[in-house]
Amino acid sequence: MQLTGSEIIIECLKEQGVDTVFGYPGGTILNVYDALYKHSGEITHILTSHEQGASHAADGYARATGKVGVCMATSGPGATNLVTGIATAYMDSIPVVAITANVGVSLLGKDSFQEIDITGVTTPITKHNFMVKDVRDLADTIRRAFEIAQSGRPGPVLVDITKDVTANKCDYTPVKPATILPITNTIEESDIEAAVEAIRASKKPYVLVGGGAVMSGASEQVREFVHKINAPVADTLMGKGVIAGNDELYSGMLGMHGTKASNLGVSGCDLLIILGSRLSDRVLGSARTFASSAKILHIDIDPAEINKNKKADYQVVGDLAEILKLLNERLEPQDHEEWIKKIADYKKQFPLTFNESILSGPYIVKKLNEITGGDAIITTEVGQHQMWAAQYYSYLEPRTLLTSGGCGTMGYGLGASIGAKMAKKDKLVFNIAGDGCFRMNMNEIATATRYNIPIIEIVINNHVLGMVRQWQTLFYGQRYSNTVLNDQVDFCGICDAMGAKTFKVTKKEEFEPAVREAIKLNIPCVIECVIDPDDKVFPMVAPGAPIADAFDEDDLKKKDFG
Repeated sequence: MQLTGSEIIIECLKEQGVDTVFGYPGGTILNVYDALYKHSGEITHILTSHEQGASHAADGYARATGKVGVCMATSGPGATNLVTGIATAYMDSIPVVAITANVGVSLLGKDSFQEIDITGVTTPITKHNFMVKDVRDLADTIRRAFEIAQSGRPGPVLVDITKDVTANKCDYTPVKPATILPITNTIEESDIEAAVEAIRASKKPYVLVGGGAVMSGASEQVREFVHKINAPVADTLMGKGVIAGNDELYSGMLGMHGTKASNLGVSGCDLLIILGSRLSDRVLGSARTFASSAKILHIDIDPAEINKNKKADYQVVGDLAEILKLLNERLEPQDHEEWIKKIADYKKQFPLTFNESILSGPYIVKKLNEITGGDAIITTEVGQHQMWAAQYYSYLEPRTLLTSGGCGTMGYGLGASIGAKMAKKDKLVFNIAGDGCFRMNMNEIATATRYNIPIIEIVINNHVLGMVRQWQTLFYGQRYSNTVLNDQVDFCGICDAMGAKTFKVTKKEEFEPAVREAIKLNIPCVIECVIDPDDKVFPMVAPGAPIADAFDEDDLKKKDFG
């Protein structure tokens, strides 16, 4: 049958099972929005307050479900406003398809109104991108975009479509989406054998779980694996929930703000088994000293990540869930009770602690964990509150902490919470933000109220850029250059004006009633929590230092880290 390019786009989205799209219309994409209007009963469109909010919402939808998130924008500034969200998805390997429209083919390259080479702009931050100039190529390109976004190591794909293509007609034939199979052809038998022997020979193994374990859906296999080999396990920020936060073998996050138990344990192990982590600088600290007593077994779907930041002694390349199935079949139960006891002693000796008598970031997150029983989706912005959310909330399942890891995007969490709630309507969804981050994209509260999306925004307001101030305190001689936000901004007043129910909390006793009331109301709510500007995230590892040198407030009194 003959359809316009715009109708083909909608039909292709339906083919892929897309039920929700986030976006913002404009001149060059009007034909697509006109077609979308005719299919509003089949695909829900969420009009965000800004295109960046749409890209973060698509990202949050993808992280919460494992499906492809979809966002749309017009040409020029509409397309460039997606860039930060696309980069965020790229750094964390999130499957997103961004659809943009451009000026007509005859106007390309002539500095036409709102003409931007968005494929050129996004080449370094997409898994792949396309520009469609012929309507006959459109359907296959969109299908290919979804396939690329999901296959292997996931990532964002951009499809830019000229306006004349959205209007032109051609034949369209429905096609069943390609089945995305796990990558197994890279798994070498010799690598599996070497991994099995290394694990059997180890007396002090440690397992590090990264975001790849989430992306591969390998939680069940990871849990079986760590208990079969009887090894302590740490995670990265992106690997939260793969191992339940209350598992007896779990020792906490690793790295710059990891627990001392995990940092000391990994520093003293004889075999570090890395499951789907790229070993960023925030995890490694000093690459030279990282796990220097250990052999390294690195398992990852992307061969480019192996030996990139830390040389591996053993490696297996391929889908993590499939590799762990093979290892679990071949390994007999191991016994490392003496090693497990040593890590348990570290956990008792170096617990996460904070002043529980006052309202603080750790108190807020820990209390939220108690109220929800760990059964909620938590999105975050980036900074101190993000680290507190990683440290003090006990994630029981994967895809329940949605946060910008690699890109560190302030302004990410609110849009992501909207996407997550649209995907998981039966789950409580909280976005934990700092006041600096909330300023970035707080206009998305208007999106939540427009559609009555009942997310709960918790703004931890310390009137400063908290993490930057922490670094200025510790490493820059307390020179607080442009990090104080002690102005007249009234967050509750602004959010009231956008239609949200607001609560202002200044004492710890006020927090729990506010959260319980917000849950009961089941409408968009904002809880502003005012804390001390000098609250810090501990433990901490100085940039580039060995992770075993993690310090806390007590250590600060004994040693100068300036």
